[in-house]
Amino acid sequence: MNKKKIINDPVYGFISIPYDIIYDLLEHPYFQRLRRIKQLGLTHYVYPGALHTRFHHALGAMHLMQKAIQTLQYKGVIITPEEAEAATIAILLHDIGHGPFSHALEHSIVNVHHEDLSILFMEQLNEEFNGALEMAISIFKNEYPKKYLHQLISSQLDMDRMDYLNRDSFFTGVSEGVIGYDRIIKMLNVYNGEIVVEYKGIYSIEKFLIARRIMYWQVYLHKTVVSAEQMLIRFFKRIKYLFEKNSLFEIPDSLLFFLEKPLNVTNFKAHKKTFLDKFAALDDIDITFLLKMSVNHKDFVLSTLAKNLLNRNLFKIDMQNSKFSGDHLDAVRLNIRNQFKEIDDKNLEWLIIEGSESNRAYSNKKDEIKFWMKNNQIKGLVDAFDHVIDSKYLTKYFLCYPKIF
Repeated sequence: MNKKKIINDPVYGFISIPYDIIYDLLEHPYFQRLRRIKQLGLTHYVYPGALHTRFHHALGAMHLMQKAIQTLQYKGVIITPEEAEAATIAILLHDIGHGPFSHALEHSIVNVHHEDLSILFMEQLNEEFNGALEMAISIFKNEYPKKYLHQLISSQLDMDRMDYLNRDSFFTGVSEGVIGYDRIIKMLNVYNGEIVVEYKGIYSIEKFLIARRIMYWQVYLHKTVVSAEQMLIRFFKRIKYLFEKNSLFEIPDSLLFFLEKPLNVTNFKAHKKTFLDKFAALDDIDITFLLKMSVNHKDFVLSTLAKNLLNRNLFKIDMQNSKFSGDHLDAVRLNIRNQFKEIDDKNLEWLIIEGSESNRAYSNKKDEIKFWMKNNQIKGLVDAFDHVIDSKYLTKYFLCYPKIF
């Protein structure tokens, strides 16, 4: 059977499957599940085209990894065929641990980071593929001697970020997120075992950082997206609350397992195959089904959240640079109490969601982007730029609550 296929990708054109094992991994149910996990959670409530999946993103990141490896090999960096294959496997599987609606419900269903789950999935696949993923796992966990291979997968300038910025920009229609990924990759090199950028690429990197900052506040942390995702988180918390009180209807077996057993990474490691199979049975469809089933539930809070999410009657959201005052919160409570006469004070708090979101364009303390200057010196980004690059966190505080009429 010919496993050297090509896939028509809307962002890059034709993507090739370079190794037989990549084809086999793509065919595995663990990976096929990513077709049913939206890349951007509920962002399509703001940008209707943002319906692409983790499956798309994984293929795109794999494609960029191939281009990066070819560039480095062309410049004389020694990457063996085995290392090239392993790095390609690692980037392909880097997001396989994501749960329903990606980041929106992370830690809500299981208290395990998606990267930890990705490692567990890789280890399980390694067993099924008779140890063929050993080097890929080592690279992914940054245990392989050639650090630059891990940096291509996870760093401030990795193939993951390069693909999601391009892909998310394409599907949302937000052109500010477009980056010169091809030029950036062509400017990559290796110095003392680490990825560096040749100085000619400095302005492409600046555009990359600016695009990432804009995409966070215009797309990923758009206030309406924050409202929708916070409502979904609150909905799932209410599901768990009612489940503990035996006040729920029949729910999907795949989800029931995780409501009955609050799990952490230790539990997963102890029962890896069983728990991963259960987790792999979960996707966006389960949560959407649960929302539809909850619309007519007798619990006012649950039905309100479900109806509003399904019909995109999203909570109003106030967002500002400082915490909300007690007076502001009291005024919101009073208005909601006047509107919803059937709800008591205890349940009222379920409909008021307070929190914060933070982001920064660049960190100069961890895995700094480095430049290979004309005089053969290596400089960090902060020193290489002739102007200040803001590395401070910007925090915005939000308050979500039902629209008051």
